[in-house]
Amino acid sequence: MKVWEVRKPGGLSNLKLVERPEISPQRGEVLVRWRATSLNYHDYLVVNGAIPVVEGRIPMSDGAGEIVAVGDGVEHWAPGDRVMSLYFRDWQEGRPTPAKTGELGGEDVDGCAVELTRLGAHQVTTVPRHMSFAEAATLPCAGLTAWRGLVVEGGLKAGDTVLVQGTGGMSILALQIAKAAGAYVFATSSSDDKLEQLKALGADEVINYSADASWGKTVFRLAGGGVDHVLDVGGGATIRHSVEAARMGGRIALIGILGGVKGELVFPKLFTKQVRLTGLSVGSAEMQKEMVAAMETAKIRPVIDRAFAFDELVEAFRYQESGAQFGKIVVEH
Repeated sequence: MKVWEVRKPGGLSNLKLVERPEISPQRGEVLVRWRATSLNYHDYLVVNGAIPVVEGRIPMSDGAGEIVAVGDGVEHWAPGDRVMSLYFRDWQEGRPTPAKTGELGGEDVDGCAVELTRLGAHQVTTVPRHMSFAEAATLPCAGLTAWRGLVVEGGLKAGDTVLVQGTGGMSILALQIAKAAGAYVFATSSSDDKLEQLKALGADEVINYSADASWGKTVFRLAGGGVDHVLDVGGGATIRHSVEAARMGGRIALIGILGGVKGELVFPKLFTKQVRLTGLSVGSAEMQKEMVAAMETAKIRPVIDRAFAFDELVEAFRYQESGAQFGKIVVEH
């Protein structure tokens, strides 16, 4: 079977497509044939060497495919079942702990850039019935992060106001989830063309942050005293604006570091606004199942910018580097 391997010291030139022997499931396991995977920023940090991994690690945290065989003792899965991966394979429910989050696919253990994977029967969930494999492959990281930030941690309800930042997969899925829940959504981008695309997806207000140096204050003003929920993906580049945009008692989910790992906070404003900051990393199997049920009901379909073939994984990452995408980039097997 074909496998992508990360070779030291990392970098796209050291990402190699090789052959390995096929495998069979052991007791309590399922054998999954991946049909699609999607690119996340975390995957890029792994393949370029910014996150060190063992020699030969198979990258890519997210995947969707079908079960082709089950091991002894597996009763609730059967060949032909459509499934997707878990970002943290052993976080089933409850609060995160080091033990539950110790196996991250594509980093701590092998990921989905491979034709076949053996997994514990508890380490996959069903995919939304209305989605293709490519669409479902966008959910285990980006979709679940948006779901947890807005619904699980944020308690999103109809009539709430939400700020999403940029046009990456997580932000667009957050926009879709928020609109399905009846929220009023503000969205930002540095591209006027992408702002129009955000409007077409249902964004109620859009702001070009490259043309507005005080866009956080602008969101606060347009929202009539700030928004209820902010999903911050920029880290150091955006946290100050996120605090400005939040209403008194609002929630800010700290999700990404696209704009840097260090930022400046004005503490008196945090105290005065009584803003709640929550750092989060994806979620559990229980959260993923709830997200799937909601997406089936609302018929949410992830936005896929471009699909590449399995042997074009390097080209897919090159495209990710360009920053041109609107939504998710996927690789289909």
